[in-house]
Amino acid sequence: ELYAWGYNRYGQLGDGTTINRNSPVRIGSSANWVSVAAGDYHSLAINTAGELYAWGNNHRGQVGDGTTINRNSPTKIGTSTNWVSVAPGDAHSLAMNEDGEIYAWGYNRYGQLGDGTGADRNTPTKIGDSTNWVSVVAGDIHSLAINTAGELYAWGNNHGGQLGDGTNTHRNIPTKIGSSTNWKMASAGRDHSLAINTAGELYTWGGYNLYGQLGDGTSLYENTPVAVKTPNLKRVVKKYKITNH
Repeated sequence: ELYAWGYNRYGQLGDGTTINRNSPVRIGSSANWVSVAAGDYHSLAINTAGELYAWGNNHRGQVGDGTTINRNSPTKIGTSTNWVSVAPGDAHSLAMNEDGEIYAWGYNRYGQLGDGTGADRNTPTKIGDSTNWVSVVAGDIHSLAINTAGELYAWGNNHGGQLGDGTNTHRNIPTKIGSSTNWKMASAGRDHSLAINTAGELYTWGGYNLYGQLGDGTSLYENTPVAVKTPNLKRVVKKYKITNH
């Protein structure tokens, strides 16, 4: 069962209203949901049949139903039954199917859809010809993905260096970041990005780092992945004389 609560001006809770809720409200009567994710003002979900549903703010086509009409209840997107993951951003959406393909739709001014254009899309649009993607995530207005080779790709808004390619140039197609082939998972924020490799090392970049969001102990700007050093636990234990009990 799916439950939602919070701000609901655009119907992003999916309960058929635009009334804010301050406690969990069940969404519909379905009991076959397997995953759900929230964007700024829209939501995406997949059920056990591999069907994709979306609802909420749709002014840029981020719901993906071929319109720009807001939806206040889960709306089925297309006819495909092989969706495995979803990633909503600010006003764009990404989804991956079991064939390893990435689809994107919604706002595209900065190329965050990755289809090689800056045109908005109101239905899922396949990104490139690759069929080896294993994960995809959406930031505010940029996107990240990892393929089966452990390579990291990024595209979209790059004003804060959040793509990690060493520039501040926006990219409208997936752009390989560095030469590493051991990336395991990634996450994208408003204008910064994070990723972990198979060695368990954390890297961050972008965001200007004015508020220390990179976690590297500085407020310096980085437009390529920078390793975040973990605290020296032995030193902490010694300083505070922590013992096991």
